[in-house]
Amino acid sequence: MTTLAAGSDSFCVFGTTATLLVSDPGSLDDARAILDAELSAVDRACSRFRPDSELSALNESGGAVVGVSELFARLLEAALRAARLTDGDVDPTCGQALAEIGYDRDFALLKAAAPRPSLAGRLPRPVPGWRCVHLDSERRLVQLTNGAQLDLGATAKAWAADRCADLIAAKAGSGVLVSIGGDMAVAGQPPADGWRVRVTDDHAAGPEAPGQTVAIRSGGLATSSTTVRAWAVGGRRMHHIVNPATGRPAVSCWRTASVAAGSCLDANTASTAAIIRGEAALPWLQQGGLPARLVRADGTVETAAGWPSDPGPA
Repeated sequence: MTTLAAGSDSFCVFGTTATLLVSDPGSLDDARAILDAELSAVDRACSRFRPDSELSALNESGGAVVGVSELFARLLEAALRAARLTDGDVDPTCGQALAEIGYDRDFALLKAAAPRPSLAGRLPRPVPGWRCVHLDSERRLVQLTNGAQLDLGATAKAWAADRCADLIAAKAGSGVLVSIGGDMAVAGQPPADGWRVRVTDDHAAGPEAPGQTVAIRSGGLATSSTTVRAWAVGGRRMHHIVNPATGRPAVSCWRTASVAAGSCLDANTASTAAIIRGEAALPWLQQGGLPARLVRADGTVETAAGWPSDPGPA
């Protein structure tokens, strides 16, 4: 998903690309400082690839009760809410499953590494499940049971986009769009014709990439795809969207799902669940009133809940 606007700043974070757009170019430096500080705090809290993160300490706690920061508690609350809303299709206890299929380091390092050996002998099995995560929000205490290992990657990224957009709009006094890996949140006064966004399989693709251009004025927009964040293990293609029921990459009729919602977090939750749910995603999104654009493996596009018409294949 690529934004089409001037006055932007783009940089690498969380193993992906972030883009910052402000309606007042004079506020860009202040907005970037806010963004850097918030994303750094989120990384320290919940990176699966930092041994000094709170998430790493919790995963290594052996089931003990662990005290966490207010930030980590809020990030975990967001992940558990996503699990509840999707009946466990978006589950934060996929950490071990992701490591087993080779996603055990920052994606940039994973892409550069030699292909992994086969998964022979590792039978697919369900992840422990989000009900194995016990959070006392008031006292900020967490316990993982049944061997659960957390990965908050998707929901944390979307939560961070929402938070940064709200803070920048409030503190820098500018309309703003924050995109992290193609998951975007907007806040403040948008441009007259909205924030124009190119919806594609790959958020890093240019404006000429096959896809559709839409405009957003509030809330969030997120895309989940099996085509970009992928690697090979034993000659088999893997991707990062794990089906909690199998602990393996989701097998879906959709290669890409884009959803608009009242927040980036809700959009990301729905787009991830859509990949996992397959054909059942269309009526689910329609019933929930979530505008969506779903792309099949052959490029055929399906839309739901008022997403703008999109003639022709992707």
